[in-house]
Amino acid sequence: MSKLVVLKLGKGNWQQGFSNVNVQVSEPNRPMSLQLSGSLPSDLELWDQYQQWRNLYEALSVNLRLRRYRSSMQPMIEFDSEEVTHISDGEFLYLCDQLEQQLNRWLSTESFSRIERQLRSHLNVGDEIRLIIETENQELRRFPWHLWHFFEDYPFVEVALSPAEYGQVSTASVQRTGKVRVLAILGNSQGIDVEKDRTILQQLPDGEVIFLVEPQRQDLDRWLWDEQGWDILFFAGHSFSQSQGMTGQLEINPQESLSLSQLRNALKTAIRHGLKLAIFNSCDGLGLAQQLADLHIPQTIVMRESVPDVVAQEFLTHFLRAFSGGKSFYCSVREARERLQGLEGLFPCASWLPVICQNPVETPPNWQKLRDKQANSSVISPSRPKVRGIVLASLAVTIVTMGFRWLGWLQSWELKAFDYFMVHRPQQEADNRLLIIGADEEDLNRYGYPLSDEVIDKLLTQLQSYQPSVIGMDIFRDQPVLTSNVAKSSPLSQTLAQSQNVVAICTFGESLAASVAPPESISPQQVGFVNLYDDRQPTQGGDDMVRRYLLSRSANPLEAMSRCTTPYSFAWQLAYRYLQNQDISVISQGEDWRFGKVLVQRLKNRSAGYQTLDERGNQLLINYKNTPQIAQHITVRDILDNNKHLNPAWIKDRVVLIGITAPSIPDRHDTPYGEIRGINIHAHVVSQLLSAAEGNNSTLFWWLPQWGDFLLTLFWSLIGGLIVYLHQPLYRVGFVVFSLLFMSGIYWFIFLQQGWLPLIPSALAFLGSVGIIVLIKNLKIGKYNSIKKG
Repeated sequence: MSKLVVLKLGKGNWQQGFSNVNVQVSEPNRPMSLQLSGSLPSDLELWDQYQQWRNLYEALSVNLRLRRYRSSMQPMIEFDSEEVTHISDGEFLYLCDQLEQQLNRWLSTESFSRIERQLRSHLNVGDEIRLIIETENQELRRFPWHLWHFFEDYPFVEVALSPAEYGQVSTASVQRTGKVRVLAILGNSQGIDVEKDRTILQQLPDGEVIFLVEPQRQDLDRWLWDEQGWDILFFAGHSFSQSQGMTGQLEINPQESLSLSQLRNALKTAIRHGLKLAIFNSCDGLGLAQQLADLHIPQTIVMRESVPDVVAQEFLTHFLRAFSGGKSFYCSVREARERLQGLEGLFPCASWLPVICQNPVETPPNWQKLRDKQANSSVISPSRPKVRGIVLASLAVTIVTMGFRWLGWLQSWELKAFDYFMVHRPQQEADNRLLIIGADEEDLNRYGYPLSDEVIDKLLTQLQSYQPSVIGMDIFRDQPVLTSNVAKSSPLSQTLAQSQNVVAICTFGESLAASVAPPESISPQQVGFVNLYDDRQPTQGGDDMVRRYLLSRSANPLEAMSRCTTPYSFAWQLAYRYLQNQDISVISQGEDWRFGKVLVQRLKNRSAGYQTLDERGNQLLINYKNTPQIAQHITVRDILDNNKHLNPAWIKDRVVLIGITAPSIPDRHDTPYGEIRGINIHAHVVSQLLSAAEGNNSTLFWWLPQWGDFLLTLFWSLIGGLIVYLHQPLYRVGFVVFSLLFMSGIYWFIFLQQGWLPLIPSALAFLGSVGIIVLIKNLKIGKYNSIKKG
């Protein structure tokens, strides 16, 4: 599927510019993935250059074999003959180059280039992109937009034009033959060879082509009303635009010229019967496209200027060959248009002429869909009524189940299932990149509580001699804690100010008084908040487990004042500095963080089992390691006493966390693995981030989008209904139990691959379908027995 980029130029003109330019980007599963705004300045020089180019193009084309017959039916474009006298091909090509440069200078103005930069960051070079220029300005519609340098870097993008107002026509159901039906009008051919067009169309695979050669108006009108409908309307002959590109004329025979308004009713009927594409392989067709756009035709291909006969035939050949060969509509047009460049030695600017006019609410079809769609639509599904009933019942059960889930009624069950899977995973090893220095009861008895600045200073100084990668001090120190022999100042302040690899902590609360500031002497860039959040909020007080971790937070104008202002968490700061030393980048990407080459998916509301989650900030679903302790543990005295059993390798190049582990100091939190101290939770998150950044994606959980969960739940709901339908009551219970065990086994295996799938909704929908189908069958049996008795 292709991406859609709509560039809305809004109202404006060359004198005043275009002040309200908007860009909308849509993807197959995301109707609006990006919206940008900007403006374009006035540029009379660009418009003058284009006018000069168009006049010279018309003058140089006089001697070419054009599909624009100079008859009394058509007004001539007026131009100053003196301006075009003695113009050489080289001078004309120089003017073309100047026009291209001026167009790109206009599009490179800062007010618009910001849009282009963001577009480039959002789109991939390999994406197939439909870029629609939406404007009512006829001057802008004539512009050769493919000269924008943006197209050079994106080989699968093609430009189309669209009016500012459009709509969609409901199509009627008509019977087709399984072929692409083409109504080909070969109009006035004086001076040109339309038989070549006929030959090209006759070679179409799976095509049913009806040719109308120089038809009378009533014959053309009658064929447009054909009840079988048409997929493609084709015209070859002479045509031209009028009223500044708002209307157009077709010369359907040497004596008769028609405006499309004279065929309005017939064309509306053809569109309602499935007409998807009109191709006007003739001159100056933008007026024709405008009239068809008013009727909401899905797609039109026209030539924006006069077109030589050979160019029109070559374009048709290459387009139909690519399109019928399986390429997308837009890629086929781009390929055919670019192949015209080979003719520009004889026909200058040949590749500038073809242009798509698109209805943005319609999706361009491919050749297979044109061929097959109606042939299949008239076939009635052979499914038996009973199976249809099971499908409908399963769908209803799924909708109800997912509705309960959406309301959050299944959330607590899903979180408990998550915990069960979590704690029953295989045992894992501790992380040898981390070291935890915990002050236990003996340390507190020896050094006192809280640990004084002098003790912490000696601890940090001693640790630095072992060359750790980063030190995280999970001890509040918003105020100095001085011993009796230190009178006025704390040595810790100077140590913190000079240590670039130390991270201190703070905490923000519900009010200023509840918040705790970091040490004054440390740089704000070396501070992380240590707030931990349990699941009381999403479960409305029913669950106090810590399963999530706030990695970073964004500014909130409504938040309470706080002494803690850092946007980054303690674990994020530690992981960031460790990875920085490993030359692994940590950057933001949209709303997510990218650690190395791995994008850490942000936990949002409607992510897996979380259905009523406060999704503010960048939250991580914690992947606790199933291990008795996350890292090597030592005590404060082991460092300060230079314990002879202390291995320096435990510290060198590691992430060292310092905190309180004495049971008498409360800092325990409920987790799937029971109560864990805060410092250990931070360590688990650091371990998870480091493993992800170093390429171990198995540390990050993933989940399906809502529609994926719905389809998976629907699948199991259908399985439940089919078990009842296919099996006798004697075997039914066994199959139900086996299916539930099989489902749990599959979900358990995927959980081991870090996938969190909707086990509870699937099981409930499965059992719900079993119960509903059994009930329906029993009601039918009861009804049958009552009738039999009666």
